[in-house]
Amino acid sequence: MIGKLTIIGLGLMGGSLAKALKAKSAVGEVWATGRRSASLEKGLALGVIDNWTLDLAEAVAGADIVLVATPTLVAEQVLAGLAPLIDERMIVTDVASVKGNMLRAAESVFDILPPRLVLGHPIAGSEQSGVEAAKTDLFVDHRVILTPLPGNDVEAVNTVRQMWEVAGAEVVDMAVDEHDAVLAATSHLPHVLAYTLVDALAANGRAADIFRFAAGGFRDFTRIASSDPTMWHDIVLANQQAILDGLDNFAGHLQTVRQLIADGDGPAIKQVFARAKQARDEHFLGQYKAGRKPSSD
Repeated sequence: MIGKLTIIGLGLMGGSLAKALKAKSAVGEVWATGRRSASLEKGLALGVIDNWTLDLAEAVAGADIVLVATPTLVAEQVLAGLAPLIDERMIVTDVASVKGNMLRAAESVFDILPPRLVLGHPIAGSEQSGVEAAKTDLFVDHRVILTPLPGNDVEAVNTVRQMWEVAGAEVVDMAVDEHDAVLAATSHLPHVLAYTLVDALAANGRAADIFRFAAGGFRDFTRIASSDPTMWHDIVLANQQAILDGLDNFAGHLQTVRQLIADGDGPAIKQVFARAKQARDEHFLGQYKAGRKPSSD
């Protein structure tokens, strides 16, 4: 039971966690704060939170857990504001998609990292954003990655783990660098590709016909291009090098396939496609058989 949960930056992630915990009677009260009142007022009206304030000190006073759910590049500013307000019993955690950026922000703010600062990332999401899109079951059968740091308080890490498990998630641990490399390949790169493809087609002189006759595969692949551009702008800059490495690797493979097509090398093209199908089927069918939803972000 969490006595008081405070969410900094109320949106899809924080709102969904609040709804999930409330549904399980696992939280006493939920407060939220942010830079503007509109989303906070909406969250209160929808019953997602119990109270809100624009004053950070008031919001976190007496909080058992503080969840930082702001855009990635705002992290350092938020942690700087929290620094004089953190007491020895308060747990601070986050939902940022890039953990290296959050760790660097913490290291720049604190002389010694607070033992109850627990970095985490739920691998779940939607192309919709805002507290109005919050869902009670958003995290059910999805993974949450925690990246425990040297010196972390074991009880604090376990509390954050249990919080996400109550929300329905499977919680796994991972090193910060490994997390950012894996997410660059599986989430950040696909978003960059989807945005770039839609942008390129939208600039085409025949864009109206292209989108008019787009089939289901196109809609499925480009769905994530409807995600919040500001959030993904932040993620791309925060995880810059890992994403560049992924783009370079993909560009090399794309150039290889282009040459195969130019050469009319049917057997080699089929081999690439068959290899990709096998790899995807083995991974995702295994998840379905295990009763888990494929992770999404």
